[in-house]
Amino acid sequence: MARYVFITGGVVSSLGKGLSSAALGALLQARGYTVRLRKLDPYLNVDPGTMSPFEHGEVFVTDDGAETDLDLGHYERFTGVSARASDSVSSGRIYSNVLEKERRGDYLGKTIQVIPHVTNEIKDFLRIGDAETDFQLCEIGGTVGDIEGLPFFEAIRQFAQERPRGECIFMHLTLLPYLAASHELKTKPTQHSVKELRAIGIAPDVLVCRSEHPIPEGERDKIALFCNVRREAVIPAYDLSTIYEAPLAYHRVGLDQAVLDAFSISPAPRPDMRRWHDVMDRIENAEGEVRVAVVGKYTQLEDAYKSIREALTHGGMANRVRVRPEWIDAEIFEREDPSPWLEGFHAILVPGGFGERGTEGKIRAAEFARERRIPYFGICLGMQMAVIEAARNLAGIKDAGSEEFDFEAGNTRFTPVVYHLKEWVQGAHTVQRRPEDDKGGTMRLGAYAAELAEGSAVARAYGTTRIEERHRHRYEVDVAYRDALEAQGLRFSGMSPDGKLPEIVEHEGHPWFIGVQFHPELKSKPFAPHPLFADFIRAAVETSRLV
Repeated sequence: MARYVFITGGVVSSLGKGLSSAALGALLQARGYTVRLRKLDPYLNVDPGTMSPFEHGEVFVTDDGAETDLDLGHYERFTGVSARASDSVSSGRIYSNVLEKERRGDYLGKTIQVIPHVTNEIKDFLRIGDAETDFQLCEIGGTVGDIEGLPFFEAIRQFAQERPRGECIFMHLTLLPYLAASHELKTKPTQHSVKELRAIGIAPDVLVCRSEHPIPEGERDKIALFCNVRREAVIPAYDLSTIYEAPLAYHRVGLDQAVLDAFSISPAPRPDMRRWHDVMDRIENAEGEVRVAVVGKYTQLEDAYKSIREALTHGGMANRVRVRPEWIDAEIFEREDPSPWLEGFHAILVPGGFGERGTEGKIRAAEFARERRIPYFGICLGMQMAVIEAARNLAGIKDAGSEEFDFEAGNTRFTPVVYHLKEWVQGAHTVQRRPEDDKGGTMRLGAYAAELAEGSAVARAYGTTRIEERHRHRYEVDVAYRDALEAQGLRFSGMSPDGKLPEIVEHEGHPWFIGVQFHPELKSKPFAPHPLFADFIRAAVETSRLV
């Protein structure tokens, strides 16, 4: 049976619970343990799939087709353990499950209440995979005191109470604000946060204190005394130059040892930190820099492209260069010439998105990259815009567009070379969809295989002709236009195994111009950069040497 670490937060949001959880998972792995990380979110959406990126940032997708919180991306990038649907749950999903059971009569006429029915549902979720790993790290979203989070706090309190002593601990993140006028760190917010946590029956075993300034020993003693936590378990968490320093930084201040001590694991296995020393060596000793223009529609919030940013960093690490992504709003190119904006970049990446806004700007970015022979990487919508650009400017289909945009406008302005995906094969089943279906969970989601053309640029990058990548889309390039586009040099170099769905296109004769329907950024890791991102940055490096 697994040991459980419940990670909670207080004082303010966005303290870095997800990053701390991921770093702890990496440290436990470095000591030879197996781990799984999970996220419990208090919001009432069933999942974040229907949330605007401006609301919640990126939606991370698992192999088994779950749309989850972006923190699961941190978990995967730091541990290499593929997330799955059972690693993420929201209040919306919990309440939905409870109400479905009530409608079926599973509760035998009982009055349905938060305690025990909602809390029992949460505990059932926590028990999934209990025997699979040495440690389960469970992060609770939000901050202690949030009304919507109370059922989760009560559930983990009950869960720890029901397990044998020593199988569950609590790790709490707080903020130590610094008052510049008096030149002092204030511990009172942390004390109040712990007081709030203890009031609902949870006593933290480990305190992680975020601070922009060194924590004096006296303040650390004070926190330990008033929060009833061992002094060695008061862990400072300082700002870092890169998130990938977190495992090494937390190890230096004793986070992994404090957690093992809380479980009375002694002597603990010695950690092997070579992986993370290598990661930091590649970051700190980069041998050059490349500039990548990311032409997107959610550029005001970089968390909307979190995995893109990290995968670019990983691609740079694979080539021992520093990647400097610069975010450009695609709508600018709908009213201005893209040349002054894009000249001087070594590569262009157009990421995914939904809706028509900014798409003409993305098409112009693809055109600029094709004509100027600058490495271009189109992901999901970025691939579709590259296909539309080729259809308009090379194949002579002047009104080429997407059915997505016509559906939004309620007319037929375009010849749809991109159409609403009505049917696809998922495992042994055929899935069917209509444009008017509910939005949540109805896309082509999760891992699907693709066959790559022999001798293609993507086959060379992957080193194989069969791949499996994660998808999140409801529109697809129409294979009926394949012959017309290939006649103009846009090769359909990756297809679904049944040959019906285009997965990858590339411009033959171009230094590096690839569009993919899937999201390769979701599988990239600092110690295992995704092959396409590594090859994209390689091409950008070569371009930079030619400039």
